[in-house]
Amino acid sequence: MAAVRGVVASVRAMIAGGATHIGVATDHVIESFRNSLWPGYKTGDGIDPNLLSQFPLLEEALAAMGIVVWPMIEFEADDALASASAIAAANPRVNRVFICTPDKDLAQSVRGTRVVQWMSRTREIRDEAGVVAKFGVPPASIPDYLALVGDSSDGFPGLPGWGPKSTSAVLSRFGHLEAIPTDAAAWHVNAANAQALARTLVVQRDRALLFRELATLRTDLPLFDDVERLRWTGASR
Repeated sequence: MAAVRGVVASVRAMIAGGATHIGVATDHVIESFRNSLWPGYKTGDGIDPNLLSQFPLLEEALAAMGIVVWPMIEFEADDALASASAIAAANPRVNRVFICTPDKDLAQSVRGTRVVQWMSRTREIRDEAGVVAKFGVPPASIPDYLALVGDSSDGFPGLPGWGPKSTSAVLSRFGHLEAIPTDAAAWHVNAANAQALARTLVVQRDRALLFRELATLRTDLPLFDDVERLRWTGASR
């Protein structure tokens, strides 16, 4: 029950801190449509059964608190958070949207200072400038960044030789995979292995595009049609 208590405590802290509208996404089923795209994508294998057994209890506890819950099956919790943040940010009545997770892929959903990530452990607010400071690229380039460096938590490795420094240096100039020249001489970056990186990108272009698809979060899930549906009004029972 430790996981349930931890999440419930975090939600209560958000409410105490002034949050008025809240939604929580869960991975009701660990697998998603991405598993059909890449066989190595994350699954429930290796997760402590005691932790897995708490997922339904967490959803019930949050619902009892009066919190809107999005249990994801075909998609992932991160897709729900990306979609919810996009819907909420489009509403002029919303002052600010906080995405309460440190997950790297959610950095792509940050927009200026209006949509930000909240790191509860460090109490850090990461806006668009913070994303650039952390990864060396703006939010729009995060899927490309993860495609090249990989994301071990999601189970895809990236391309050989492409580390965080070289990736941020190249993407900070070109933005997206398609815009990166095949001739490394045009990169004008300080990377001793630039030519080797360019060859790898040419040879493994299709794999890089696939990894970017895996890293790109959905923003079109119809989770709610009115942000007022997320207003917290107290426990439901």
